[in-house]
Amino acid sequence: MKALAVTAEHELKVVEVPYPILQDDCVITKTLSCGVCNGTDMKIIHGKFKGMSQYPLLLGHEAIGEVIAVGKKVRQWKVGDWVTLPFMEGKDENDCYAGYHNGWCAYAEYTMARDWQAMAELGFGPGTPGFWDGYYTQKRFPKDIDPIYGNICLTFREVLAAIRGFGFRAGDSIVIYGAGPVGLSFTRMCKLLGLGPVIVTDIQSAKQADVEKQQADYFIDGSKEDVVSAVRRIAPEGVDHVVDAVGINAIINEGMRLIKDNGQICVYGISPNLGMELDWGNAPYNWHLRFLQFPIKRNEADAHSQVMNWVQTGALNPKDFVSHVIPFSKILDAFDMLEKRVPCKKIVIKYG
Repeated sequence: MKALAVTAEHELKVVEVPYPILQDDCVITKTLSCGVCNGTDMKIIHGKFKGMSQYPLLLGHEAIGEVIAVGKKVRQWKVGDWVTLPFMEGKDENDCYAGYHNGWCAYAEYTMARDWQAMAELGFGPGTPGFWDGYYTQKRFPKDIDPIYGNICLTFREVLAAIRGFGFRAGDSIVIYGAGPVGLSFTRMCKLLGLGPVIVTDIQSAKQADVEKQQADYFIDGSKEDVVSAVRRIAPEGVDHVVDAVGINAIINEGMRLIKDNGQICVYGISPNLGMELDWGNAPYNWHLRFLQFPIKRNEADAHSQVMNWVQTGALNPKDFVSHVIPFSKILDAFDMLEKRVPCKKIVIKYG
């Protein structure tokens, strides 16, 4: 079968790898869609993602797959079910799959999902060495949601888990930096959860329409206005939260000038630069800086039902967040778009 590999830093190639082997506690899935992550994927490709700089490496972590084979102990799923976040396992003595290091391998044509309850029955469930909370996120995906555009639900789950982790509450004021798929997800969910005012800033004027569609209270064009001055006109005492949904360290220093006493700066975007100088001369005496760049998977699993409800009731429309659907046969074109910084929202790879 075919999969996408990072063969060396900055180098992508579609490669042949062995078909996954069915085990008693897992299912084999045929990939339906996989979201392209402009954060994690691109940083792995360029050697900027912490802990993942060994190549060759199999890439991809945002898939939805259809179950085509079921292990003897599996109870959660049956043939024909759709499952979220399947990935590849089957490690050799070098912690590799067929000679490739682990980058989750969700761009492969076939992957696996494990039934954590079956794992527990076999003696290697929660609390045992090698068990990963990511198994909890492998959930049945509703058949009444398009698995192509609905792939953005995996981003929705992560963002809702982050919102809960950051402790946002109804009535809190917030500034969100970035109006890409993640920033727009924060925007819409903060409105659904009763935060306000919700202020979004981006340096691309064209994103204003997307921000307004997600019902933000204000959009600030950072290419034309001073963000600090604009926010202070709206919220003279500052805001409760600032969210970095981009991954630019300078946002932290600017955010200090926006938060009120006991406010917090919430860093969700992963910066390629792993160090910076903090200047809290303009910050309140009491403030908080929180990093949540890899949502706790158990919390992401807990967010699943709320996200599905919002999508099924129309409160969240996946098509608002996806700009390009590209067939797997042209997957390299998707990454070429990101390298060339072609304006886009979420890119989803379609299989079959």
